[in-house]
Amino acid sequence: MNFSHPIRVYWEDTDAGGIVFYANYLKFMERARTEWLRALGIEQQRLREESGGMFVVSQTHLKYHRPARLDDQLLVTAELQDAGSASLIINQRVLLADAAGNQDGSAPASSAARALLCEGSIRIGWVQAVTLRPARIPARVAQALAHSIPGTHPDPGHSSVKP
Repeated sequence: MNFSHPIRVYWEDTDAGGIVFYANYLKFMERARTEWLRALGIEQQRLREESGGMFVVSQTHLKYHRPARLDDQLLVTAELQDAGSASLIINQRVLLADAAGNQDGSAPASSAARALLCEGSIRIGWVQAVTLRPARIPARVAQALAHSIPGTHPDPGHSSVKP
């Protein structure tokens, strides 16, 4: 499942040169990951309250291709690449949604027409909130995530999340 989340570039996102400040791409990706988890039925605050655990970013790898600018409409994707018992690797891309020249900000007909601005992989780990020690991802979360791994079709009674 390739999830996408629209984001508009505001003044606060840009640097003195009028382009999106490089660190803000990580914020855009964080928002898309949060919305992706929400779409899977995983609300992070409620999960923390119920389980005592939370996801934390442990590694990022980004490549910047082109800058985004003020008022650009972006599309930020999230796709689960791999899942272990205590961590996930999520591939993410930031695309210019109106790369086909649509002045109204509407998306072009196909994602192939969208310009790739930034891409990367993010590793997030599950930890106990109080101690920040790694822990096993809760079973209900692992089951929800298992359905979003590309190329897998787990049966309902068995999680395909790797140990």
